[in-house]
Amino acid sequence: MGKKDDKKKGVRDDKLSRREFLITGSSFVAGGLVTTYHATELMAAEEKSSNVIPKAKGHVEHDSKLCSGCLSCMIACSLAHEGSVNMSTSRIQISRYVFDDFPNDIMGFTCQQCDDPKCVENCPTGACHIDTKNGNARVIDKEKCIGCKTCFESCPFTPRRLVWDSANGKASKCDLCTNAPYNNKSEPACVAICPQKALKFVS
Repeated sequence: MGKKDDKKKGVRDDKLSRREFLITGSSFVAGGLVTTYHATELMAAEEKSSNVIPKAKGHVEHDSKLCSGCLSCMIACSLAHEGSVNMSTSRIQISRYVFDDFPNDIMGFTCQQCDDPKCVENCPTGACHIDTKNGNARVIDKEKCIGCKTCFESCPFTPRRLVWDSANGKASKCDLCTNAPYNNKSEPACVAICPQKALKFVS
């Protein structure tokens, strides 16, 4: 009996038909794509986990209900960092709103040491970085700062929690006094000096 007779009787040829080839081939391709997709996802997850930003040890918090608006914190901050009194370079800013009622008549603005610090992520020179040796504080290296103000634009808060040093054309921000050369306290100078205890370090 010849091949023609085999085909007539429905005997399956050893070779795959076009339909079978397409189905089988499609399955292999789909399987390969799924495997590649999962592998890509896994690599992305591993890369993301390796770039996890460490949390800061804490931040300075202002309580407007306790604040008397004496500005001692601003004086202490500028003294601790610059060695001279200059309210405009204080990393903490206290503002009075004479037309607002208590407790919104005096407001304090401090860096929140964000878990997802956009100022650090977007700084083009690495001047704004994480000081891993000092509690993961988000700090600015003035030697590397080029004064582009990208950190200001990146800060999600209003007003911005960074301070502009117009004399030097550089940005600065609260570093929890880890790089304050004239602070001899074990805590941020503003917290240590506040007579009303309106400032506290929150971890």
